[in-house]
Amino acid sequence: MADFRVLLHGISTDLSKSDLDELKFLCHGTISKRKLENVKTGIDLFSLLLEQQLISDDNVDFLIKFLKNLKRHDLVERLEQFVENGPDNVAEASKVQEQEQLRIAFDVISENVGRDWKRLMRKLGVSDAKLDHIMVENPNNLKEQLRKGLRTWQKARGKDAKLSELLQALAASHLKLVVDLIEEQLPQPLVKN
Repeated sequence: MADFRVLLHGISTDLSKSDLDELKFLCHGTISKRKLENVKTGIDLFSLLLEQQLISDDNVDFLIKFLKNLKRHDLVERLEQFVENGPDNVAEASKVQEQEQLRIAFDVISENVGRDWKRLMRKLGVSDAKLDHIMVENPNNLKEQLRKGLRTWQKARGKDAKLSELLQALAASHLKLVVDLIEEQLPQPLVKN
């Protein structure tokens, strides 16, 4: 059951506010209105579903049905993999998927972000000293400076380097067009921001 809760936590972090609002709407009639009003996160909703035994580690049909309605096939796939393969394979598949999404995002960013790359890196928490070092190493190659900055962020964040964090930093850097280009390139739906 602990592995299932880890999976639900991961799904919760990948839900946007609008996804959560739609899930709450779909749960009307199944969960009382008062309880739904107190739901602020996916974890809150999943806790209610677990409490009412609507989902469990061997019964995810209820949640799959709702996620299909949201067209979040990436999350449906994770749940189905959990049921079919067990928790270890789901974690590995999720990690591989996240790495592939980051690779695609890095390619799009390096092709479409110009001189604003340092602002993006600062939003991601890369220090000015590291940015200066990157610029000294690659004085005349803006794309390589950007790629090294992204790899520096990824290395610093380790397994916590998530596409959603990168997309939020792009949006905060007024690079929403790049976010849209990344979303177009990804093979599966991703977190809506």
